[in-house]
Amino acid sequence: MKPKVLIIEDEAAISMLLRYNLEREGYDVSEAQDGEEALIVAVERKPDLVVLDWMLPLLSGIEVCRRLRRLPDVRNTPIIMLTARGEEADKVRGLNSGADDYVTKPFSPSELMARVRAVMRRARPGAEAELLRCNDLVMDLAAHRVRRAERDIHLGPTEFRLLRYLLEHPSRVFSREQLLDAVWGADIYVEPRTVDVHIRRLRKALNDGPQQDLIRTVRSAGYALDSATA
Repeated sequence: MKPKVLIIEDEAAISMLLRYNLEREGYDVSEAQDGEEALIVAVERKPDLVVLDWMLPLLSGIEVCRRLRRLPDVRNTPIIMLTARGEEADKVRGLNSGADDYVTKPFSPSELMARVRAVMRRARPGAEAELLRCNDLVMDLAAHRVRRAERDIHLGPTEFRLLRYLLEHPSRVFSREQLLDAVWGADIYVEPRTVDVHIRRLRKALNDGPQQDLIRTVRSAGYALDSATA
């Protein structure tokens, strides 16, 4: 099952930006626009993570944070507080109210996603260790399953191992020889061009329609998997 994230934010543009980036990372996203609605949705959905704005209608983010920490079903849910209040005293107040992390507006979506991943790793070390992600691509190691944008990806054993290795080393460029040693094994002789064949198969499986090609070909160097490929 996908980890669930609750966005508590009353600004529609920011909420939309958060939803887009979280869903691209493979999270199941729900939203609340005010403090009272947030408490109801939190109890109903039991999220694995809360992204909480400080300035909210009806109840402030600080009060929502305090109340969440008193609710049995969500008291241990990690909370990232998102706010324009960047003074040190505000950060201390937010953390003292029960927040696990604090991000100031305006924020970088990539930095926020890195903080989300870090908080989730601390909160769910076993579960997160079994999931590998790149943008909207998710590999579930426990279920031996790959999904992209809600679509199941069917891979052969070699393509699965190749994708896993690339996901475990994002943005790093590997030569054909390095991939052969890592995926096929150093003791097995395979022609280096065999890597090209399996990369083509992997690309065909992952890229259905106008989706971003996550596999980057580096001329005279090899291949990498990253989110910067256009």
